Amino acid sequence: MNAFVQPPSVVAFGGGHGLAASLSALRQLTHRLTAIVTVADDGGSSGRLRAEFPILPPGDLRMALAALCGDDQVGRAWAEVLQSRFPGDGPLGGHSIGNLLIAGLWQQLSDPVAGLDMVGAMLHVEGRVLPMAAVPLVIEADVIGADPGSPDEVTTIVGQEAVALATGDIRAIRLHPADPPAVPAALRAVRDADYLVLGPGSWYSSVIPHLLVPELARAICTARGKRILTLNLAPTADETPAYTAARHLEVIAEHAPALRLDAVVADPSFAAGDHHLATYVASLGAKLVLAPVRMRDGTPRHDPHLLASVYAGIMGL
Repeated sequence: MNAFVQPPSVVAFGGGHGLAASLSALRQLTHRLTAIVTVADDGGSSGRLRAEFPILPPGDLRMALAALCGDDQVGRAWAEVLQSRFPGDGPLGGHSIGNLLIAGLWQQLSDPVAGLDMVGAMLHVEGRVLPMAAVPLVIEADVIGADPGSPDEVTTIVGQEAVALATGDIRAIRLHPADPPAVPAALRAVRDADYLVLGPGSWYSSVIPHLLVPELARAICTARGKRILTLNLAPTADETPAYTAARHLEVIAEHAPALRLDAVVADPSFAAGDHHLATYVASLGAKLVLAPVRMRDGTPRHDPHLLASVYAGIMGL
């Protein structure tokens, strides 16, 4: 990249490990990076804090901050502290230190964005981390076959953790509240971005929810920036156990009919033999980018360096 050319402004959407992989790749290309993170987690440490205090679940936000920590001794040390957990079965057992830090700052500042910015400054974060909505959300799913006794009936499953653990075929998801207030800083970041990156990650609990917040979805669909969707490397064991690559695109279109894409990134190992993939990619207005992005150890994890190379090619860097 020419040292005198400003790097692109990029917004990445998601939550958990999928978003962390995307951020680890994108930070190699630009410091003008914003993560917009899901806020529906109701399990583990985040769920406990959310149940006790009227706050956003901090866990996925913490993971995004750790993925963007400064690549120096101070930044790496703080990221390790942020991700560590208290041991034991006591009141603090299982809590992430980072979650408690974020929750404490939110209590002190009464402003989630200001609290996240303060943690980001402490970690020497390159970029910014923002919640996708200003209030905590609940995911609700319609699942066929969740009840083994009635395999053909639709069951409503409530809560991100319950949806992730449900057996059966997820047919649709919704958010409660259905029209939550968006975060103004997140909307501005989307409007100003050169590139918007969706995925990889848990399809129903980390990727699609961004397209169900009405203000945010409109901003994504009408943004001037190019939209990139990164597919997972394999069907996941929980939400999408039998999904082909094409089916991943199909459910995106079902939940966000107005969405059009510019590029869809898929590893050849997942796309192989999927005769419908090219058709679905074209129907969304996108170019299919087939490239190896899997870790070389064979596990279904994205290699940040390979993924960065693919993103650089798409962005002309």
